Amino acid sequence: MTSRSKTVSLVLGAGGARGLAHIGAIEELVDQGYDIQAIAGCSMGALVGGIYALNKLDVYRDWVTSLEQSDVLALLDWTLSRGGLIQGERIISKLREMVGDCNIEDLPLDYTAVTVDIVREQELWLIEGPLFDAIRASIAIPAVFTPHHYRGRTLVDGGLLNPVPVAPTRRTLTDLTIVVDVNGHPGKEVEAEETEDAPVENGLLDRLRGVIGGDGHKQPEASGMALSEVLIRSLETMQAAITRQHLAVFQPDLVIHIPRNACMIHEFHKAAEMIELGRRMTRDRLARHYA
Repeated sequence: MTSRSKTVSLVLGAGGARGLAHIGAIEELVDQGYDIQAIAGCSMGALVGGIYALNKLDVYRDWVTSLEQSDVLALLDWTLSRGGLIQGERIISKLREMVGDCNIEDLPLDYTAVTVDIVREQELWLIEGPLFDAIRASIAIPAVFTPHHYRGRTLVDGGLLNPVPVAPTRRTLTDLTIVVDVNGHPGKEVEAEETEDAPVENGLLDRLRGVIGGDGHKQPEASGMALSEVLIRSLETMQAAITRQHLAVFQPDLVIHIPRNACMIHEFHKAAEMIELGRRMTRDRLARHYA
């Protein structure tokens, strides 16, 4: 059976800006003739997967690769009153305007967005209703984005409990289950590209520090981390650990690991770099798998 005859259930993991690598992974799979029939996504995986299901991935890719740091900041609606720092309505409105919206059940493939009901402490699979309500719920990183109140529930980022949602794809019979994990082990080739003088944070992290609170965020010099960076790295560490556990349990056919030091979760200005990394890592993984 050639690759062109293979149907795929695709699992797109959580990881903030690293989730832009999902774009490159999808494009490489499609270019190699794979037929994606089901997508389960969490956080950025839910966003990229949903836009692909709408057949608008090229529109989103062209837009996101044009963003500068200042453009990213302009899309953020800051707040301190609703359980998070960013409301998220501005970016969702922009995406709806750019690619449209529809009900999940009307998409041409089986799609699931994974989120967490923070009140009931339950993982929740959104498989019907407005697509961008599902996406908004799935991207609600705790303490960063405000929770999404939907159908009487208070919903946050699915990565809190399930950063690589393999289980929802089991209801679709396909030849392969492929996972794109964007919390992979740090890659030496990525570290080699960094320089000692390169700034660790960009404007968004600096802004997070300011919103969290004046000089009160400063840590002892020995620690080298502000409160905002501790928050982000804590989320990444938690998601990486849960990812390892879920992959060991579900054992998908193929896992494409994107190194978690490729970029930090807020570095959306690195879109072109992350998309190319996703494409390259997918191409290399497929080549090794079929060698």
